[in-house]
Amino acid sequence: MFLRNSWYVAAWDHEVGTGLFPVKMLGENIVLYRKLNGQVAALEDACPHRKLPLSMGRIKGDTVECGYHGLTFDSTGTCTRVPGVEKIPHVACVRSYPIEERYGLLWVWMGDADKADPALIFEVDHWGDPAWGVNRGDSMQINCNYLYMTDNLLDPSHVAWVHQTSFGNAATEEAPLETTIGEKGVTVWRWMMDVEPAPFYAPFLKFKGNCDRKQHYEVHYPSHAIIKSIFSPAGAGGEGRPFVDDTFLMDSYNFMTPIDENTTKYYWFQMRNFAPNDAEVSRQFAVSVRGAFDEDRAVLTAVHKGMAEKQTPNLDLKIDVGPLRFRRNLAKMIEAEQAQKVAAE
Repeated sequence: MFLRNSWYVAAWDHEVGTGLFPVKMLGENIVLYRKLNGQVAALEDACPHRKLPLSMGRIKGDTVECGYHGLTFDSTGTCTRVPGVEKIPHVACVRSYPIEERYGLLWVWMGDADKADPALIFEVDHWGDPAWGVNRGDSMQINCNYLYMTDNLLDPSHVAWVHQTSFGNAATEEAPLETTIGEKGVTVWRWMMDVEPAPFYAPFLKFKGNCDRKQHYEVHYPSHAIIKSIFSPAGAGGEGRPFVDDTFLMDSYNFMTPIDENTTKYYWFQMRNFAPNDAEVSRQFAVSVRGAFDEDRAVLTAVHKGMAEKQTPNLDLKIDVGPLRFRRNLAKMIEAEQAQKVAAE
């Protein structure tokens, strides 16, 4: 079901302060906390004695004390205290997860700790570039399998019907899609030439009249995406052509963390090539994007339920090439990971 040797977003960095912060990822319960030096630690959220969640305990310096009988664990998962015993049992330990803080997010490696390379964290272009603005983003829980979300993020066509008052308009109904298969994932994209700008973007364009618009939907394994929105004055766009000065660029970063097979936590933020320090623009984007993603949540929740309860086979269309290739390749990666694990045992 899940690719474990990968980085997944566990929380926004500001969500983990002075207390214990429980999360569930890939079916595993984890507790996050900050040490005295500000670094974040991630531990299995279960005391080995009676499996009370450590998140029901308390922080003691750089350690976590169980709220049932006082067993205490450091950030490596090593037990440092068992009240009333002379020698700590060697099995008194909890799993520690590699964790990194980047882009305002906390990333946890869910697989073999010795394979946790921070260089494998999804790369965000223009982060820290003073010419680019940032909408810090948000998160939501969606009651669907994470693969329905990767399907959605490899489907530019759905905006014409799900997001009619924001991302979509008549121009997005019929334009054909291109699919590119890469080593890291799958990209579905298209240019729409000399079309009316979509309602969401129109107020922020620096030019008047029609546009050349590119939708670029790119999802990396296992479940991270960048959606690139490009708007150039009509006649100035097209694949391989340099951007003119008034070109609108917005990169939307989307990170899906499976909670379990039926539930997903969705994190996002946007980068834009204009109004880098304009708080009001960021606020408008935050409100509008949240509204559009609530539309996605309603659809995906219903899709998950409909697919689970289907009485007849579902139909795949030509527009599903990208999502199906992504699913197929990810399934091969998961199968190979599991085979490697069995061989090692």
